[in-house]
Amino acid sequence: MVFFRTVSALARLRSSASAHQSTLGNSVRWLQMQSSSDLDLHSHLKELIPEQQERLKKLKAEHGKVQLGNITVDMVIGGMRGMTGLLWETSLLDPDEGIRFRGLSIPECQKLLPAVKPGGEPLPEGLLWLLLTGKVPSKEQVDALSSELRGRATVPDYVYKAIDALPLTAHPMTQFTTGVMALQVQSEFQKAYEKGIHKSKYWEPTYEDSLSLIARVPLVAAYVYRRIYKGSQFIPVDDSLDYGGNFSHMLGFDDPKMHELMRLYVTIHSDHEGGNVSAHTGHLVASALSDPYLSFAAALNGLAGPLHGLANQEVLLWIKSVVDECGENISIEQLKEYVWKTLNSGKVVPGFGHGVLRKTDPRYTCQREFALKHLPDDPLFQLVSKLYEVVPPILTELGKVKNPWPNVDAHSGVLLNYFGLSEARYYTVLFGVSRSIGICSQLIWDRALGLPLERPKSVTMDWLENHCRKVSSS
Repeated sequence: MVFFRTVSALARLRSSASAHQSTLGNSVRWLQMQSSSDLDLHSHLKELIPEQQERLKKLKAEHGKVQLGNITVDMVIGGMRGMTGLLWETSLLDPDEGIRFRGLSIPECQKLLPAVKPGGEPLPEGLLWLLLTGKVPSKEQVDALSSELRGRATVPDYVYKAIDALPLTAHPMTQFTTGVMALQVQSEFQKAYEKGIHKSKYWEPTYEDSLSLIARVPLVAAYVYRRIYKGSQFIPVDDSLDYGGNFSHMLGFDDPKMHELMRLYVTIHSDHEGGNVSAHTGHLVASALSDPYLSFAAALNGLAGPLHGLANQEVLLWIKSVVDECGENISIEQLKEYVWKTLNSGKVVPGFGHGVLRKTDPRYTCQREFALKHLPDDPLFQLVSKLYEVVPPILTELGKVKNPWPNVDAHSGVLLNYFGLSEARYYTVLFGVSRSIGICSQLIWDRALGLPLERPKSVTMDWLENHCRKVSSS
């Protein structure tokens, strides 16, 4: 038996897109509005790749020896923070501005990318096209991509059986990753590599695997959710819905506002340059020519860590602990006391701080704007607003963090909870579905550009001590 799940898009390119395009023309080297003359994403990539290959070849030939900075002992023992050492084309994270997808900020993506209705949230399919081509797609191109994803959204029964072999008590991320690994049986890259494909063609089966993986992971993720929390009462696909809307539907949520939230959620969680744990893990594993399924499964295991994707689970649980102890109508002074109590117990306030950002995460800001529009009176949202007022000054006073401001995780759980998706242990799976778009987009470009096996140099503490002594004595 084979389960069929499909996704389709009902996207309308906003009339304001052309007006905004003139202000964005210089934001990235090759960003431009698409014409509708060619609806096939593969053909666009095939046309773009030779140009970018020559661009990289020229960069290496002319500037290969240019230094990008100095490496310090702090960087080596401090998680390589601040060390520039990875090429990641699809997005760039600025400490002050936040993430830019192919040069576009989140507000710009909300204005330019096609949406289901005017003023609605951007469709994830549009972002996928943007990440892969560097170009803002038209409505017709998003519709064509949605149709392609619909044709790829087929999950064999053995994938579900592999998940069913796990106990219901297994963490949702464990079950999700198991499903992704089971999908690997169908890898086109593995088959092509075993047949001896030329390395110049690696990107093509990688493209096939990547788009199929992106199309299939919402089905696997929804299966995990309904299996654990809804008595295995599975919901069939609605062919009239887009990627985000259909994911929400298969989970069991059909409020149009929840569909909009899922579109926003998937879009803003899709990519966050290459240095974070999940993105870097996916790139690292893929650099060994592991196929996209193996690489993405590895990335998911990194995402499942409490210091990365699992943080969105921790935020809602912590917020609910505040309510349980102090009530929904907690005062500012009571909230300050609770925050200090958390910090003095040796714990962190989840959802605040970021390894790169030094200001409020724009992904937090757009979620706050969504809440102000759709759920301004929700008690948990009002508590999140109070935390925005209370926590940063306390963390600044503490003096141990470089960024006291809220990140993306500080808000997403409250929004999901409002629409009924209250199972916090599942939240990282949503993050994983989203991250497939960014990781797979970059992986296609890794293969197209012929990026090599990643192999940094490691050293021991003895080596560091000896090196430092030599530097001091010279």
